[in-house]
Amino acid sequence: MIGVVIPAHNEGEHLAACLAAVACAAAHPDLRGEAVYVVVVLDSCTDNSEDVALAHGVGMVRVQARNVGLARATGASQLIASGARWLAFTDADTLVARDWLAAQVGLGADAVCGVVSVDDWSAHTTAVRDRYESLYQDRDDHRHIHGANFGVSTQAYLRAGGFSALTVSEDVALVEALESTGARIAWSALSRVTTSARTDPRAAGGFGDYLRSLAAPVWKPEAVG
Repeated sequence: MIGVVIPAHNEGEHLAACLAAVACAAAHPDLRGEAVYVVVVLDSCTDNSEDVALAHGVGMVRVQARNVGLARATGASQLIASGARWLAFTDADTLVARDWLAAQVGLGADAVCGVVSVDDWSAHTTAVRDRYESLYQDRDDHRHIHGANFGVSTQAYLRAGGFSALTVSEDVALVEALESTGARIAWSALSRVTTSARTDPRAAGGFGDYLRSLAAPVWKPEAVG
């Protein structure tokens, strides 16, 4: 069985589209009918996120933590207890590609770090988009780490100690732990998602704050002489 973990803090606006995309990925023929179980981790939600999850018939677990690392770890623990052999992680404001799961499990690695595209740049200036695209490596052997596009075998996840209860960079910490155990990590552009560039990100210090940081002026030394 393949497990999918989606942490959500007041994501009712985006969650339905996210779950529809995951359902499409779960039905990919390359999975050969393997069961896919989805868990939405409702973290301190006060909106209709739970109603959306209920309408889509997915698993749910509630936490009161405002901590994405703990939310991911909680979902992973539930899926491991249910027998998942592979754990895939994304975010509630993200749309996974149709072959997202098939690409992850098909790479034959212990873990997969995929790439992200931005769905709509209208909330940002052209300069921010240009700076982002000049820095981002949308190719195999990149070194980007995104909690919104990450997969790992259950065995490798447990050897590495799982997600730590961090409010930011929980994904980086897990990848570093995986590397310390000698896990085979695929840095692949085959595993793809499209994520939000909204200006009200849920996690401080995450992808949304990174995009906002790109709006800061770039210091250039004045020519001398």
